[in-house]
Amino acid sequence: MEIAVQSLRIAHQHGLTGEDYSQAMLLESEELDASRIDTLNKLLAGKQAVSRAYNKRVRDKSFEEGEIVWKAILPLGAHIAGYGKWSPTWEGPFVINQILGMGAYRLQDRDGVIHTAPINGKWLKKFYPTMWDSQAVQTDPGIEKEQG
Repeated sequence: MEIAVQSLRIAHQHGLTGEDYSQAMLLESEELDASRIDTLNKLLAGKQAVSRAYNKRVRDKSFEEGEIVWKAILPLGAHIAGYGKWSPTWEGPFVINQILGMGAYRLQDRDGVIHTAPINGKWLKKFYPTMWDSQAVQTDPGIEKEQG
């Protein structure tokens, strides 16, 4: 349902008849739609530029079976009583037991227990042993069985 209220002031201001005025309004709305489409295209181009700039620096994480990794303590920001902000953010080390695809992995802990819940690779990071950890990791019998 369309209600057309003719304004005498508007019609006289532009020297238009009612029909000419409605045609002018229709033309203006079409121009407005074209302007909105142009603005949307510019917005999408800007988002693509930001995405390309971000993706230049992003590296995919991929792990192989038998690789030793740390697992993020979830939920992020959880604190252990007494440690406060010094609470650890990573736990482990764990061994990648199975690659499930699409960035999901199944882990095995140092005792040889396989975790049934899969975890996304974004919550894992490669384990680089320090001089204190290297001896403990190399002599751990649970890890030697899986890597051997």
